[in-house]
Amino acid sequence: MEDIWIEKYRPKTLDEVAGHDKIIERLKAYVKTKNVPHLMFAGPAGTGKTTSALVLAKELFGENWQRNFIELNASDERGIGIVRGKIKNFARTAPLGKAQFKIIFLDEADALTSDAQSALRRTIEKYTRICRFILSVNFSSKIIEPIQSRCTVFRFSPIKEDSIKKYMKKIASAENLEITPDGFETIVFISRGDLRKAINILQTGASVNKKITAELLYETSATAKPEDVKTLINTALGGNFMAARNQLYDLLIKYGLSGEDVIKQIHQSIFDLAIPDESKVRLIEKAGEIEFRLIEGSNAHIQLEALLAQFSQEGGKLR
Repeated sequence: MEDIWIEKYRPKTLDEVAGHDKIIERLKAYVKTKNVPHLMFAGPAGTGKTTSALVLAKELFGENWQRNFIELNASDERGIGIVRGKIKNFARTAPLGKAQFKIIFLDEADALTSDAQSALRRTIEKYTRICRFILSVNFSSKIIEPIQSRCTVFRFSPIKEDSIKKYMKKIASAENLEITPDGFETIVFISRGDLRKAINILQTGASVNKKITAELLYETSATAKPEDVKTLINTALGGNFMAARNQLYDLLIKYGLSGEDVIKQIHQSIFDLAIPDESKVRLIEKAGEIEFRLIEGSNAHIQLEALLAQFSQEGGKLR
């Protein structure tokens, strides 16, 4: 079921793309002049990079867009083989119909190895006359300078709250859903600017009930309520380690959270605590250390208990 609504409600034109008016205006200018440079779309996941590339191709090429456009994911094949194989084979063929060039969209291009990027640079140089490249990256700094200098860079920021709500209302109207005010706020809180995640959250909630409430979304998205996480932290800071430990396991069982999920929510909640900034700094430092251990494969329960113990010690300095 996942991603069904993402494709179903993907924008069909540049005007329908949410949240990036200035970028869209520049892309529309490229469509008008039929002249597109090599592009680099940089930004976090779910902010419209892939969608913008697809609708740009559709508006440029019309009915022939699928014959003059190819989408490849560099995270699937990171080595030089994908450049010498699929990319080069598509780039060397002439565009079809009345198109002056073809477009290769390389998603997650920052996953390419250094050798693959060097080979890609030579391919870009050789086939610029009949082929344009659009690179989608999370971190533009991971792309070698010779490629960056050949691309016009567009930086996609997280989608703003108003744009997410507007898009959710559009989907809710089409699917006959009722989203409560706290439901909208919860979608915004959980997605944090990731429109793709927001759509998936709404779709998952809608599979359970047509009325989308905050309670439903927290239960179906494996996300703890912020107030529950804040209570957990305050209990630990208050020196009641065993009570905090019990609250932790209640969260893990009730919401089905992983260790990394808990750490992320604890990190978010630390900034809202009524404690001195110096204490917040130390708590964040401890949370960062525990997250690193979890990523390295340490036992989640032991590490989270260790974090609560450290919070209790920090709370002792405040009492």
